Amino acid sequence: MAEVDRDFAGQFMQGMRLTTAEVTYYMPDHPALLQTFLWQTQDVAPKFPRLLKFLDFWKCEIDAVIHTVRIAHRGLIAPTEWRFADIEARLN
Repeated sequence: MAEVDRDFAGQFMQGMRLTTAEVTYYMPDHPALLQTFLWQTQDVAPKFPRLLKFLDFWKCEIDAVIHTVRIAHRGLIAPTEWRFADIEARLN
């Protein structure tokens, strides 16, 4: 029997979903200049233990100050979704 991918199995057994975090931050010497950092991982909502561990690491080890964090998560395995197009056009 074939071995199951660890990430694939985690989605079923542990309830893990693809989580994207957009971290908006600034450097202490340039507080008026906001920058963004995107980070993705498999995590469990709503507690997000891996994301919280990452943010704790950021606060301890990185000089940048976190301004805001936006989180989006979605299961990779979902029923197929169909959507019909409103128009049909031809390009020549």
